[in-house]
Amino acid sequence: MKISKLIYIFIIIGLLFAGQVFAASSPTTVKARVGKILESQSLYRENGDEIIQQNVELIGLNDDYKGKSLVYQGIGDLDVVANRIYKVGDIVFVSVDYDSDGNQVVYITDYVRSRGLLWLLALFVAVVLLIGGKIGWRSILALFLSFFLIMKFLAPLILKGDNPILIGSVSAFIILLLLVYITDGFNRKAHIAVLSIFSALVITIVLSWFFVGLTNLSGTSSEETVFLISDSIATIDFRGLLLAAIIIGALGVLDDIAIGQVEAVEQLIINNPNQSRRRLFFSAMKIGRAHLGAIINTLFLAYVGASLPLVLLFSLKHEPFLSFAQVVNNEEVATEIVRSLVGVIGLCLTMPIATTLSIWLLFTKKESKQ
Repeated sequence: MKISKLIYIFIIIGLLFAGQVFAASSPTTVKARVGKILESQSLYRENGDEIIQQNVELIGLNDDYKGKSLVYQGIGDLDVVANRIYKVGDIVFVSVDYDSDGNQVVYITDYVRSRGLLWLLALFVAVVLLIGGKIGWRSILALFLSFFLIMKFLAPLILKGDNPILIGSVSAFIILLLLVYITDGFNRKAHIAVLSIFSALVITIVLSWFFVGLTNLSGTSSEETVFLISDSIATIDFRGLLLAAIIIGALGVLDDIAIGQVEAVEQLIINNPNQSRRRLFFSAMKIGRAHLGAIINTLFLAYVGASLPLVLLFSLKHEPFLSFAQVVNNEEVATEIVRSLVGVIGLCLTMPIATTLSIWLLFTKKESKQ
């Protein structure tokens, strides 16, 4: 069977698997369609913001409530942060419960977003395939296999109580092999990239472990850990979980810079096979520094964009962010600082490692041919 047919099969399996993940819902949750807006009411906060509350009639779409009418009483004295305004035809998740008197209590928990996510996924695949061609196919295949590995190997083992650092490191190495060899093929350049990324990844793991300990990060600053503490059967090492997250998060940028440097060295050798190793090194590093600057800026802007509400709190001098010292000592902020700076250090170290290995291995190959 040709590799292209295998790729088609894996992509289809990956899409089906992703669709199941997106469509999955809790057994206590019912999908429903907004059938009628029964009543609307406007309230105003002290700052002038308008809050619209609604009583909504819903039609159940699955389980025992399919086709049945459910009424959500959204008008009341409770002020919620997410002021959702529902329209007829919206598909939502509904929690159905009963009080002590046997009266039905209906609460809209969230929108059903699976349709929009699947359309976005389809657009993503189409654009990557249109622009990337065969490399695009391979990249998508590596992406879905990595996702499958995280969901079926990393997550279950950590939830069972296994060591997150060990599981995260092993998963990162397997993902590294998938990303490089599926995308770039099994060749000399791919071998150099894997060796470069692995070397930088080991340094990143050591730095992460040292600075997470030095800054006394617990790994429990995010809201998600509350659910893991209450719902998980086994005891989870949250500091180890944080380290595993840093390791896997750093892998993507390390792969980017390593592949770029190996390719840059090869093109420089092709264009001028008679240049010295010293000149080749400095030429490749000059290319890498331009790439490095762009990646560092991208990482910074990505972190700022992800934590923009927190940035606004800093500007407002909102408690507990009254001073710069309080800001950086907040565990959530300190966690992101450690995560980003360790990742950038690993990124910077990848460039000379990949450049040096590429020069010695690829340049030797050129000399032997001459």
